[in-house]
Amino acid sequence: MPETNALRSRHETSLVPPASSHRIRSRIGTDLAGGFYPAPHRYEVYLSPGCPRSLRVAITLALLRLSDSIATTLVASPGATSEVTTSLRRAYEATWHHYDGPLTVPALCDRWSGRVVSNHTPDILRDLAVRLADPGAPGRPRLRPAALAADIDAVHALLADLPAALAPLDARLASGPFVLGGELTAADVDLWAALMYVGDRDADGVPLAARYPRLADYVRRLRSHPAFHHGLALTHGVRKGAA
Repeated sequence: MPETNALRSRHETSLVPPASSHRIRSRIGTDLAGGFYPAPHRYEVYLSPGCPRSLRVAITLALLRLSDSIATTLVASPGATSEVTTSLRRAYEATWHHYDGPLTVPALCDRWSGRVVSNHTPDILRDLAVRLADPGAPGRPRLRPAALAADIDAVHALLADLPAALAPLDARLASGPFVLGGELTAADVDLWAALMYVGDRDADGVPLAARYPRLADYVRRLRSHPAFHHGLALTHGVRKGAA
């Protein structure tokens, strides 16, 4: 599966997931009484190059065509001193008095109040798909349809031990072009982003493309999808046509 070794090495400089003591988990509401309610150009997402969680968020933004209404800002590195990191720290400090924790990304921030809404990636992804996207807009996938919610969560749970999950995931792809069949969902975003960090060979030295041909084809197909390619280019600097 191409590109994976390069992506893994770059991830070593990305920001780590927040510990529970530094986790911020507000949610996007549904109306004006919800505090953080949906509004165009209100929100900004901070992402980190080489970060698998940032890759998932970037792909989701592109799939849902939210890039024009939600700003995206890259944080170059955890220790960088720049206008971007200063802005992110101000958002954390506005949210949490005397905040002294890490500047964790992805972080969804509210431009109106200057506060962090959430730095918990699963919540950010759900709010992008359910609260901030227009489900009736043509050409936008339903990433979290209610009927598939349990299956999406089950695929995500499998990714906790990805090497052990490769065989059953490869078998799943026998029934359709996507991991849950004929419909592209959030499970595909999670799986594809995870596969970008798998080495080219298994523990026995067998090429993964030979052992799991459906997964190898799946990686190639989705890499050519405009939204997946955009996410990869944004967070990893991979150009079109790169091997």
